[in-house]
Amino acid sequence: MNKSKSILGIGNAIVDVFANVNENFLKKNNLIKGSMRLVTFDELNRIKSQVKITKVQAGGSVANSMAGISYLNGKCSFIGKINKDNFGKIYKKSLKKIKVNFLHNAKREKLATGTSLILITPDSERTMCTYLGISSQLNADDIKAKHIKNTGLVFLEGYLWDKGTAKKMFEKTITIAKKNKVKIAMSLSDFFCVERHKKDFAKLLKNDLDLLIGNEKEILELLNTTNLEKALNKLKKINKLIVITREKKGSLIVNGNYKKICKAHKVKKILDMTGAGDLFASGFLYEYLNNNNLENCLKKGSLLASKIIQKIGARIH
Repeated sequence: MNKSKSILGIGNAIVDVFANVNENFLKKNNLIKGSMRLVTFDELNRIKSQVKITKVQAGGSVANSMAGISYLNGKCSFIGKINKDNFGKIYKKSLKKIKVNFLHNAKREKLATGTSLILITPDSERTMCTYLGISSQLNADDIKAKHIKNTGLVFLEGYLWDKGTAKKMFEKTITIAKKNKVKIAMSLSDFFCVERHKKDFAKLLKNDLDLLIGNEKEILELLNTTNLEKALNKLKKINKLIVITREKKGSLIVNGNYKKICKAHKVKKILDMTGAGDLFASGFLYEYLNNNNLENCLKKGSLLASKIIQKIGARIH
């Protein structure tokens, strides 16, 4: 596979820890269902001590997307920061097993490898308590020009803006990518993440991104509106490739005056919504890098999203 069909993901390297809880558990711990909340190491352990762990798996939004690309036999790499601790070893081994090229050399760090406690309620919605740990320290020094030059597209994660030195890292990545005519894509990651970094994300979209992926709530928040039609009119003027996921309502794409809608795949039973957006991105980006038309990109994204919500966790394989 040539350079133009390979993808480099850059994001938080997070180990996912899964547990089933009821609605009262979320209320008792002041958690907003369906959101991602940043927590300290002590907070994570306090909440974790109250639940029964059902599964431990390497994760992180963009890393999940790279796993999906690998599932489709695409060529992909990932940069994220881990510690040389037990969870760090689990993380590295997990990516190697599914043939995602992990480009970060781990060493002993003061902060632990990042961990996300994923709480699944009976309606299959997931609520995340995330300790970023050393993943939040990913910086410009961790980005090497040779890794970006050898790819067709760089996929960045909105979550990276939450802590650490994201701005300089993004700037370095974007500068190298533009110089080498590498496409730049980003996921919005989470509604509250957009709320926190709206101005920065809007600036990135206008000046640097070729492609943006987000769900309907995230896009509306980014554009300061509660009306999808108004949002679409604003997106037309921005004239960038924007992908919007809408859960049961399917997905759509806007690129200037071009607009295409795709229905969602029907599934028998939803077990866990974790990774639905990440795997949608996998399918979309895989088709996009293989120069297939945008409707097919939406269809493949929808297909992979439908597969992952019928499993616990964010890995198809």
